[in-house]
This record gives sequence, structure tokens and C-alpha cells, in this order.
Amino acid sequence: MSFFDGWLPQAVRYDSPYFDARPGPVPDDITLLVVHNISLPCGQFGGPHVSDLFCGRIDYNADPSFADLRGLKVSSHFFIRRDGRVIQYVSANDRAWHAGLSSFRGREKCNDFAIGVELEGSDFVAFEAAQYEALAALTIALQQHYPLTGVQGHEHIAPGRKTDPGPLFDWEHYQKLLKKAAMLVGASATLGFPVGLP
Repeated sequence: MSFFDGWLPQAVRYDSPYFDARPGPVPDDITLLVVHNISLPCGQFGGPHVSDLFCGRIDYNADPSFADLRGLKVSSHFFIRRDGRVIQYVSANDRAWHAGLSSFRGREKCNDFAIGVELEGSDFVAFEAAQYEALAALTIALQQHYPLTGVQGHEHIAPGRKTDPGPLFDWEHYQKLLKKAAMLVGASATLGFPVGLP
């Protein structure tokens, strides 16, 4: 995988209006990868609503639960579907609006220095093998273009406020796939993972 101006050519591209410039130097200050989960409505997969939300065109009347999303301006750099397809909404060189109030290693506002990846899922459903494979490949590709030093779940940078990617996200499996993907391209898989993981 390669990048052009922060965009992954292999990904489906949908441009989000919800981004701005990073305050720190690019790419030197992009050091964190944040893993999320999302589904709209919650627990339902395959529909257009996540992309519609990130692109500012969601129909708030499509489901009663969407009323809570009214006025929300949110985005992510990447979204990985259940079948492993990757969609990109914001250049990795820019700041997407995915982490909200957050901190990592004493530094606030993780959006400033993080890349956000949303997995299609929920806290209550196991993720698909294709999603782990795609996430590992994407992580290695990002490492080859940005000085990533850590991978965290949203729950780790916003504890008590967020729970994703949730208890069913298999961090150990992700780490194993990451090492395997790194070996295939002669890259390093050295990243800091959430505290308590091997």
C-alpha cells in the first residue's frame, strides 16, 4: 500500500467536510493510531449511514436513534467494512474529528497527532477476520509513511467516556497479524499497545 498526499489509492474515497489542518508538523507529529468501532443503527452493518454521517449528509429521519446525531460533526480517516473493504474520508495529513476529549501519555487533544480507524462493528459483536487483516495491512502502510509509535483504542484515550473498540476486539490477534504483515514487506511492527497487553 502506498499514499499520495495522505490518501490511500487502494481505498474507496469519500471526502468529508469535517476536518482541518493539524497544528503540528506533518508528518513528524503523527504518532498515534486510534482504533474505534461504529455501526448505524447500532449493531446493523452494511448500510450507507456511517459514510453519510462522516460526509455530513445523513438522513436523521432514517432511524429514531439518529435524532441524537443531529448537529454532530464527526469524521474518521478510515472505515473498515465487515468484508475488509477500506474507505477513506480525510487525508491522513489532515486532522479528522474522531477522538474528541482525549489524552495519550499526558498529551491532550489526540486528534492533533492521531490517525483514526473505524471498524464496522459494536462492543457486542466479534469482528471479522477480513477486518483484522485489513487493519494490519493498513497499519503497516501507515507506519511506512508516518512515525507512528502507538496504537490505542478509543476507550484507552477517553476512559470512562468511550468503550470502543470494545471487549470483543482481539488485540493479541491484531498484534500477530501486524508482525506477519510487517515481515512480508520488511517493515518494523514495533508499536506501543494499550497497557496490560503482552
